[in-house]
Amino acid sequence: MADKRDYYEALGVEKSASEDEIKKAFRQQAKKYHPDVNPGNTRAEARFKEINEAYEVLSDSEKKARYDRYGHAGVDPNFGGGGFGGFSGFGGMDFDLGDIFGSIFGGGSAGRSRNAPRKGERVHAELIVTFEEAAFGCEKEVPVMRIETCDDCKGSGCAEGTTAEICGECNGRGTVTAQQRTMFGVMQSTVECPKCSGRGKIIHQPCTKCRGLGLVRRSRNIKVSVPAGIDDGQTLSVRGQGSAGANGGETGDLYVTISVLRHAVFEREGYSVLVEMPVSFVQAALGAELEVPTLDGKVKYSMPEGTQTGTVFRLRGKGIQNLRGSGRGDQFVTVTVKVPTGLSGEQKEILRQFAATDDSKDTEDTATNSDNDNRNTKKKRKRK
Repeated sequence: MADKRDYYEALGVEKSASEDEIKKAFRQQAKKYHPDVNPGNTRAEARFKEINEAYEVLSDSEKKARYDRYGHAGVDPNFGGGGFGGFSGFGGMDFDLGDIFGSIFGGGSAGRSRNAPRKGERVHAELIVTFEEAAFGCEKEVPVMRIETCDDCKGSGCAEGTTAEICGECNGRGTVTAQQRTMFGVMQSTVECPKCSGRGKIIHQPCTKCRGLGLVRRSRNIKVSVPAGIDDGQTLSVRGQGSAGANGGETGDLYVTISVLRHAVFEREGYSVLVEMPVSFVQAALGAELEVPTLDGKVKYSMPEGTQTGTVFRLRGKGIQNLRGSGRGDQFVTVTVKVPTGLSGEQKEILRQFAATDDSKDTEDTATNSDNDNRNTKKKRKRK
């Protein structure tokens, strides 16, 4: 654990960072070092695993509290048993007022036995997909770091051919009654058994692979089905793909946050797709049959003559699949008229001739004068 980097340093945030700041830093780092973006880059892959591990701890309030208090030891399953539902202090009895009051009034960490079934912790991961993959859905493999049952001892914590002994101090309960002098007097509470560290059993020959914990940390690639219509920043919940539970407890869940890469042509707004369509001055003036790019390929659209720049037309059903319903959104195409440059002398002369016969300027001047007359008339009425 000595060579491990500080989790806050790994994500590039201060220890006082908020939950949103931690999430934002993780997403930025994950996009930068994701294996899909850095194929074959072992350094980037190692960095990606490091930030995933850091986010797994700092995004969970309970794990973060243990890490802030004990460092890596507080969340490492192979050190003192602290990584699986609590860290024990000297002799397995780490007291505070919360523990004392919890045992008196029911609940609290001191009143919980480590040999009771505990659900596995949730695991967080980041998945980068393309614009099209988000629109139509896909199946991807997500690299995650999670806690699993030890293969060698099948979770018993005992070396092969050996069994654990029931603790004689607590008779297998994992807890004992203890007294402590406090500001309120001598108080009796239920605490973790110091002899078996709350396990209810004593392992004389622990498994060498998991050091008697029955659980190990392992990297896995988990197949995830990304639904059509998923958007950037949304999170998928994959049941039963988190960390293994302890003492027969339920397996935790995997939470996958989606990051959608920017597209060179399309933009998304809700379930709509936005596209800018450049056309020439001649096409806009005379009308043209355009080939418009869509997620389904190019489609033909008859643009009427006299189309102005900024005009928006709609292609129904060419948008994004609705994530929670049927049907797709629409595609909105904004026309941008390109002004010609580098004209030849002949082309310029043609435009001058056109300008000389164009009455649109006169129409605009007439409309402007009419507006001014109307405003002056209103002012006269007001003065009256």
